[in-house]
Amino acid sequence: MNILTRMVRGLVGLFVDDGTLALTLIVVLATVSALAHVGAIGKSLAMALLVAGSVGALLVNVIRAAKSSGLRTVVGARDRES
Repeated sequence: MNILTRMVRGLVGLFVDDGTLALTLIVVLATVSALAHVGAIGKSLAMALLVAGSVGALLVNVIRAAKSSGLRTVVGARDRES
């Protein structure tokens, strides 16, 4: 039963691990959608903003996760050894 619980938690964690990433993407989608709906931006600009906003949110999330997991210290230690 313990293995099944860990598997389910791991699977759920793949989709809802970071609430800030999901919230940021929802804000980006809602903002671009509202701007496009009222005609403030064209379709091409809306597409570019969606891509840029999504990639930007993902990059910020990856950098934050790398800092919190200590990945930078491992990379830094390897660089010092060289």
